[in-house]
Amino acid sequence: MKVKTILVSQPKPKTETSPYFDLAEKQKVKVDFRSFIHVEGIPVKEVRAQKVDLKNYTAIILTSRNAVDHFFRIAEEMRFTVPDDMKYFCQSEAVAYYLQKYVVYRKRKIYVGNRTFPELTKLIKKHKDEKFLLPSSDKLKDLIPEELDKLGVDWKRADLYRTVVSDLSDLEDVFYDILVFFSPSGIDSLFENFPDFKQNNTRIAVFGNTTEKAVEDRGLRVDIAAPTPETPSMTMALEKYIKEVNKK
Repeated sequence: MKVKTILVSQPKPKTETSPYFDLAEKQKVKVDFRSFIHVEGIPVKEVRAQKVDLKNYTAIILTSRNAVDHFFRIAEEMRFTVPDDMKYFCQSEAVAYYLQKYVVYRKRKIYVGNRTFPELTKLIKKHKDEKFLLPSSDKLKDLIPEELDKLGVDWKRADLYRTVVSDLSDLEDVFYDILVFFSPSGIDSLFENFPDFKQNNTRIAVFGNTTEKAVEDRGLRVDIAAPTPETPSMTMALEKYIKEVNKK
């Protein structure tokens, strides 16, 4: 079965230089984008119920741009002025760069990890006397609390936003040759929207082991998996697969 259409379960890239657009052009395929999940802020009343008092913390651990947005949203709604000497521990350069939306970067104490959370803990370990707040979603990887507990630091998790299934009812009669997933939540959304989903000739592409497991747990077939040493990105994995099947 040749590939002509692909649905990526993420928002459309804002930049024209996205490798997905190159893929569409080079392989002459149609690539559509649609968020299967979206993020909603948890109301300040529910945050207060978690017994979160922002003035008790001297450092914030930021693992994503959503964490940045919702920390500052809650601070504003609680009428809390974030002190200038607050320390920020950002999981990646992208998160640290995004922080500039809210703070004057060069005037703040910002520590930047090297993409993975265990890398960030090396920096946190050097500041063990701080009181850390971890703005989080309702779905947090077990690795993060495990790593923080191992360090023995004073920390608290605050659920500030949640992952919600998007309404995909308009896609009911639309079929794609490949569906691309990046998280187990995307698979959950597929079945919440379409409980009777049958894979048939649809190819499923997954990024990461947990997503692959979520697909297999639903009795579906994984046709394309990334990252691998040969195809470290999803677009590379898609391109390799499309070249093979469209040749035939």
